[in-house]
Amino acid sequence: MGHGGNVIDELKADHREVERMFSRLRAMTGSGQELRDLIDEFTIELVRHSVAEEQYLYPAVREHVEGGDRMADKELEDHSRVEKILKQLEKMRTDDAQMSPLLQRLMEEVSDHVQDEESNLFPMLQRSCTPEQLDDLGDKIRRAKAMAPTRPHPAAPSSPTASKLLAPGAGLVDRARDFVTGRGKS
Repeated sequence: MGHGGNVIDELKADHREVERMFSRLRAMTGSGQELRDLIDEFTIELVRHSVAEEQYLYPAVREHVEGGDRMADKELEDHSRVEKILKQLEKMRTDDAQMSPLLQRLMEEVSDHVQDEESNLFPMLQRSCTPEQLDDLGDKIRRAKAMAPTRPHPAAPSSPTASKLLAPGAGLVDRARDFVTGRGKS
């Protein structure tokens, strides 16, 4: 969850972690608890990552990158689509016939988002910010992920201010639910 380094290093490490989880998913046969545990694992990682980006990365893109508003809005739309898929997966039984197509759609959405961030957004941010600013953003991202929710909340506001106010409370409730149910502990 917290990898260290500047914001770009931190988020790229998250991307690699999710890609490894998706590789495990592609190699998996069958369904059942093993699949549910893996879905829970990447849901936790994706939700924390998204909340942190919404709180700190996209506001920095809006502030420092030319055309940043348009870029941030596009990334937020990507997050919204992914969060809705995660919510569907959370409610779905692992033997449901729609599970496999939905997982495939999720992996495609996330892969496209990662490719866009790493090819476009990250290089532009790196050119627009000082190393100190990037390091500071990395620290903020790590703190935000530690307090972020672990479950999808597609109806939650995505504005940075609302997220900073509401996410820690939702995160606390999610982590309490996870503790009681054992979710994310495998």
